[in-house]
Amino acid sequence: MSELQTVARLKINDGMLDEYKRLVALCAESVRTKDTGTLQYEVYFNADETECIASRALPRLGGSHPEHFKNLGDLYDAILKTCSGAGEVCGVPSEELVRMLKGSPVEVYKPFPAE
Repeated sequence: MSELQTVARLKINDGMLDEYKRLVALCAESVRTKDTGTLQYEVYFNADETECIASRALPRLGGSHPEHFKNLGDLYDAILKTCSGAGEVCGVPSEELVRMLKGSPVEVYKPFPAE
């Protein structure tokens, strides 16, 4: 496994779609200009734009999620006020990321066969 794949599955709070989209655009700009090693970052909406999936890929030994959250700063908390959800990390995350995710609604999935 040469990279980590992350997926956030989010339900947008009633009346918050425009604000969510505004904040996600800022998040995407942060990823493009500040995050190192991000291979892919995309957001997908369902037909009625009440739910979305945010997907990110990065090298296992390259960029990091701690860097991503640091770069987002207060933007991360603002986004969480517009939606709720859970997520997955697929791959072999760093111990630091595993510690960060403890107690969160994010599940870690390791590759098969296990490394």
